[in-house]
Amino acid sequence: MLKFICSALVATALVAAPVISVQAEEKKSTTETAKPKKKGITAAVKAARERQKQCGVEWKEAKAAGQTKGQTWPKFWSACNKRLKAKSA
Repeated sequence: MLKFICSALVATALVAAPVISVQAEEKKSTTETAKPKKKGITAAVKAARERQKQCGVEWKEAKAAGQTKGQTWPKFWSACNKRLKAKSA
């Protein structure tokens, strides 16, 4: 009798395992397809990238000419970004 019960439990487990994994895969695939689409780049992001590129060019020129006055890139970028924002506004 004990062998019968154990074999029934094993058989149930073997039958249930593929069903459970299929359900998990279905949940996974539905959550992947439900992701929102990425939005395009906003005008503000485009403007920030253009300012960074322009400040990068200015940084390279100033560094090559030795006119950085001991500034590091982050400080130069901060000042240049503020200047360019004020110019465009």
